[in-house]
Amino acid sequence: MATSSHAFVIVGLLSLAHAAYSAAQHRAYLRLTEQEFTSLPSDIVLQCLISLLITIYGVVHLAGNFREIKAAAELENKSFDTASNRPSYYMFMHRGKVLNCQ
Repeated sequence: MATSSHAFVIVGLLSLAHAAYSAAQHRAYLRLTEQEFTSLPSDIVLQCLISLLITIYGVVHLAGNFREIKAAAELENKSFDTASNRPSYYMFMHRGKVLNCQ
């Protein structure tokens, strides 16, 4: 499944890049013929939307299973003391060591 998801993302991004290149070519054509730009042709807009949807589909399926938004589902098996435990904030090299001289 991951291989096909990668393929969807790659194809979608390449198609989106092609749509951007086509839009730039269309603008260059309008400048050469001195026509006023009103909007992009419908085939470029359609290609952009389809490639965006393909890319979104690939990214969503590449991400895997989603977790629940509720924090209670993840904190059910933790006690109150360990819920707020953040070892990354422990700091032992601070100026309080100098104040506690014995």
